[in-house]
Amino acid sequence: MESKLKVFITGASSGIGSALAEEYAKQGAIIGLAARRQDKLQKIKSNCETLGAEEVVTYNLDVTNEEESMNVAKDFTHLNKEGIDVVIHAAALKQVSIGEYNPFEVIKTNIFGAQNIIECALSLGVKKVIALSTDKAAAPINLYGATKLCADKLFISGNNYSGFENTRFSVVRYGNVFGSRGSVIPLFKNLIEQ
Repeated sequence: MESKLKVFITGASSGIGSALAEEYAKQGAIIGLAARRQDKLQKIKSNCETLGAEEVVTYNLDVTNEEESMNVAKDFTHLNKEGIDVVIHAAALKQVSIGEYNPFEVIKTNIFGAQNIIECALSLGVKKVIALSTDKAAAPINLYGATKLCADKLFISGNNYSGFENTRFSVVRYGNVFGSRGSVIPLFKNLIEQ
């Protein structure tokens, strides 16, 4: 019998995190959804179950808390008995203005949170870790972009720490996501209507 793909997604309540969860659900995966926004997680869980996920488990997770991150990852690993195949790290404080006015929080979440996820993945022998990044990390001009660039470098360096073990780290950069929180589309719609 073929084993089901086991996917753990941080920042699962984000637009891209929830979209990826739903795509994996269509493949019948076992999915761990982790985020701070529990209200959204329950809706995403329900959608994933409807779309065909074998099992969906939700976690209230603040990735800046190293111990909490490890406990949640261990719990998901023990639930499915075979470890985690893929971690998708989508957790981040993503809005530029938030970064400029709350630098400590953005650094904690985007850099130290990334480091916590890397250390958890290495400790638990996760097969693949995919960090979601942004076009703002290429030649950053604001704190958000700078923190994402640091996180990108940490994830790629994770391959050095992994050595000959099986864990592999990748980073995927994307541009603006239409209709997501912080998207310019609502602003453009308002300007057109005026």
